[in-house]
Amino acid sequence: IGTNCYKWDKQIERFGEEHFRIGLGIADMDFRCAPCITDALHARVEHENWGYMHNQDSLKEAIVAWNRERHGLDVHPDSIDIAAGVHPGLIAALHALAPPGTKVLMNTPTYSGFYSDLTWTRTLENDSEMWIDDDGRYQIDWDDFEARMTPDTHVMILCNPQNPTGNCWSEADLMRIGQLCLKHDIVVLADEIHCDFVMRGETYTPFASLPDPEVVANSLTFKAISKTFSLAGMKNAYFYSTNPVLLERVKTWHRADINTLGVVANEAAYREGAPWFEDVLAYIDANHDFVEDFVGSRLDGIRYRKAQGTYLAWLDTSELQGGIGAARHAQEHELESAEHYCEQWFVEQAGVQLNPGANYGSGGPGHMRMNLASPRALIAEALERIEEAVRRA
Repeated sequence: IGTNCYKWDKQIERFGEEHFRIGLGIADMDFRCAPCITDALHARVEHENWGYMHNQDSLKEAIVAWNRERHGLDVHPDSIDIAAGVHPGLIAALHALAPPGTKVLMNTPTYSGFYSDLTWTRTLENDSEMWIDDDGRYQIDWDDFEARMTPDTHVMILCNPQNPTGNCWSEADLMRIGQLCLKHDIVVLADEIHCDFVMRGETYTPFASLPDPEVVANSLTFKAISKTFSLAGMKNAYFYSTNPVLLERVKTWHRADINTLGVVANEAAYREGAPWFEDVLAYIDANHDFVEDFVGSRLDGIRYRKAQGTYLAWLDTSELQGGIGAARHAQEHELESAEHYCEQWFVEQAGVQLNPGANYGSGGPGHMRMNLASPRALIAEALERIEEAVRRA
């Protein structure tokens, strides 16, 4: 608080100090950054000169090493284009591949930021809503998914692992997605920014690692370690493809305004940050367990099935929303959705801010997204506050 932080200071601005206490919405981590990052930044600052940067070859080498060592994926450095973020890369790809007025296929609920990318590029959402199986896992509705592969749909945005549901897609699921998209002449844009956050016993499969070269060549992958090391403010990401023609088409629309300190911070994380991240990953995995147990045993009207990946918990609040009349109150107060009223209710009754599920497309209503990349004591306090609010409701 007091550091111009969107996750905390912005929420005080929105809801007021008298209501807001704990921010568990925006996808930043509440941990001190890896020491190797701070050390690298200190060393660069001592140079005291900020002219034009020569190249990012060393950063690309670090990216290649991270993907090989962590995910068993060989990415050729010449296939990598550095970006200021995943969004600028995706927007360039949409400009290159999806003319204005055409549709973009997505499995929903999905990351809310994709919809802003569509707005920027004047393309249209084509949401294929997923369904939930008996184990509480989201599954693709394959009939609906293929039915939406119409001639005016040229691109699919795939989120892997999936935000907000936490799915780590299997190789079989990814192959089926890739084969259908290839069949219908739809290019896959794979956003894999959460790929390092995989819970124990689960597997992240890079789209670019699929065994069919034609499927892989019909895709571009967009990555960053801004989530991995909480470096969103350092503006650094990249995209790559095995298809040089596709890559050049996108690069034509892409201008990379790269910040020197962003390159320094990210390269330090790639090269030296793995031990720090292993500790963080184990801690977040345990946070997921803690929240699943707490919600299941103590929170009436809310359900949570532990995510396979990401540091996000996708809470089913549909029963609670019905109990507090969220839909009626949202209409009375002219709010965007029942979930936006639920967001206000959590802040006013418990002091805890969560993200409204309606922001994540079809399938989002009846849910709230909780960020678990925080100290466990803070999460425990938030859940206890919510428990007391639910008890009073």
